[in-house]
Amino acid sequence: MTRKPPVETLGEEDARQELAQLAQVLAKANTAYHGEDAPDLSDAEYDALKRRNAAIEAAFPHLKRADSPSDQVGAAPAEGFSKVTHSQRMLSLGNAFEDTDVRDFVEGIRRYLGLDAASALAFTAEPKIDGLSLSLRYEDGVLKQAATRGDGSVGENVTQNAMMIEDIPKRVDGAPGILEVRGEVYMDHADFEALNARQEARGDKTFANPRNAAAGSLRQLDATITRSRPLKFFAYAWGEISKPLGDSQFDALTRLAGMGFQTNPLTQLCASTDEMLEHYRAIEAQRATLGYDIDGVVYKVNDLALQGRLGFRSTTPRWAIAHKFPAELAWTRLEAIDIQVGRTGALSPVARLTPVTVGGVVVSNATLHNEDYIAGRGGDGQPIRGGNDIRVGDWVQVYRAGDVIPKIADVDLSKRPEIAQPFAFPTLCPECDSDAVREEGDAVRRCTGGLICPAQAVEKLKHFVSRAVFDIEGLGAKQVEQFYTDGWIREPADIFELEARFGSGLQQLKNREGWGEKSATNLFAAIRDKRTIPLKRVIFGFGIRHVGEQASDLLAKHYGTWDMMIAAVDAARGCEGPEWDDLLAIDGIGQVMARSLVSALSQEAERASIDRLIAHLEIEAAEVPQTDGSPVAGKTVVFTGSLERMTRAEAKATAEAMGAKVSGSVSGKTDIVVAGPGAGSKEKKARDLGLQILDEDQWLALIGRS
Repeated sequence: MTRKPPVETLGEEDARQELAQLAQVLAKANTAYHGEDAPDLSDAEYDALKRRNAAIEAAFPHLKRADSPSDQVGAAPAEGFSKVTHSQRMLSLGNAFEDTDVRDFVEGIRRYLGLDAASALAFTAEPKIDGLSLSLRYEDGVLKQAATRGDGSVGENVTQNAMMIEDIPKRVDGAPGILEVRGEVYMDHADFEALNARQEARGDKTFANPRNAAAGSLRQLDATITRSRPLKFFAYAWGEISKPLGDSQFDALTRLAGMGFQTNPLTQLCASTDEMLEHYRAIEAQRATLGYDIDGVVYKVNDLALQGRLGFRSTTPRWAIAHKFPAELAWTRLEAIDIQVGRTGALSPVARLTPVTVGGVVVSNATLHNEDYIAGRGGDGQPIRGGNDIRVGDWVQVYRAGDVIPKIADVDLSKRPEIAQPFAFPTLCPECDSDAVREEGDAVRRCTGGLICPAQAVEKLKHFVSRAVFDIEGLGAKQVEQFYTDGWIREPADIFELEARFGSGLQQLKNREGWGEKSATNLFAAIRDKRTIPLKRVIFGFGIRHVGEQASDLLAKHYGTWDMMIAAVDAARGCEGPEWDDLLAIDGIGQVMARSLVSALSQEAERASIDRLIAHLEIEAAEVPQTDGSPVAGKTVVFTGSLERMTRAEAKATAEAMGAKVSGSVSGKTDIVVAGPGAGSKEKKARDLGLQILDEDQWLALIGRS
């Protein structure tokens, strides 16, 4: 999210515009979350926007809109279901994010009720289930109607669907004549994983998290689909009721449990704020092992008479609040550490976790970076996490920043099993048993097996067919793995020999699962189409360590053709001489990258594989700018010192567009050195070599930009 200025600095017009924007964004988010079961904001983003809206309204109360998000609960019922008007509104809860928010909540209640600090005031504390709110109406003990929350006043009639959920009693004994039981429909982790596996096997859409799966399953127009989904229900409240269930929240929940409703066993009665916070931490510690998603703890005043006195605000009760867990953090158990081998041979440790939802996504894997990180050392060799290592069996804190790969931030030593042993990072590749070595200054251990390592071979092939490289329609990562396993492809050149190897190719391929005559024909056509390919894609396709997409483009532009480049690299094998200096002179190519390129293309097996590939290709030369009449076309230019009238990137782009080569170092092949204030050794070397030296104004005059 874009960082917004502090509310106290906003002018009235800015505040009005932002409130309008927030109303639109939050209304859309409510519809996506409550109405379509497809949230487009994370919980943390949604909560932050709601808090921002409330803060602006507090600072500018006269600007509060008629459609203020502060007054909204849920979203309008979806089309396709009949509507149900709730006899008592189904409200949302206010949120607490810090311990101080909880203390302020309790103190506010005491002030409202006129209770001093010595007066008893008990609360229930229960897990906040991350599911779909549902209201069940019983008349004379028989389930008559089930409705979603909708917008709080009007929900969707899902009675037939609710009848399919085993946890929901169809008849209850000892119930008042009218009883509306309210609670949460959810799906546990094991059932969620099984459902997604079935969905994927059928080629159907999978769900992002159990909450979406539960909501989507309950809100099916075909109740038989709901029956096939393993939904569960926790009861935690009530709406219209003809006779009280008890004098307190806790007693009423006990009464509901006695009628056959599932209530959460972690619900606890707390006599003080400290006890509430202590139970919050206890529930948070169990979060990963509960088997279902929770996103906080709900506190409610226990005495129902006091609840009646406290009453309601427009959308929330005064007597309850949800203490949310940090959205991007969760604790869970580390079940195993696996080692994966990448296309450059890097051994990457991956944490296998007891699944836990973090930031709206179910996380079961996390990166562990490298062996130093596992051992409790940072990249500088200094201790991290207090020097504590990470072991299988540990309780670890997982975090997600945005949508990046989950990572492990901390470990709870108090819960470390006695049998847990320090992790021994392998010195042999787990895929091919070749030595896995760690070079001096490198944070990563790498397999030395090269092409004999199946993991490297497969990953290199996946990279080769990826969108940024050859981008062969119909040949993705899944197909590469299949063809490699079948022995059909072992290196990139094999891809271009598939059709010839199979004759027509169709008979063997079309009989494979997932393939038919049309898809096989299309694949061979796509492969033929990629025989003509730009030079920069070819270079990037080799998957050479340190040589990424941008560097491949630089190399292609510098050398122009494959023949020119390979001849120059061959001449630079000793990492010395004019061709080596020329390679290093390319602006953006350093010593490490240059050595990696020369080394890869000098390895006998690697070079033979590349040569076999090149024989199948028609490599397009790099595009040459139209530079007729350019005074710098074909010249090598070096920029040094500070530029005052353009940025370094702008100067480089301008020079290249006019046909010049921009180098990062001065040599005998340099034609022009543009020296600004602060130019040092490069300017001195240029003078020693007798090269043309221009200041920035002279350079701009030369290229006609003065």
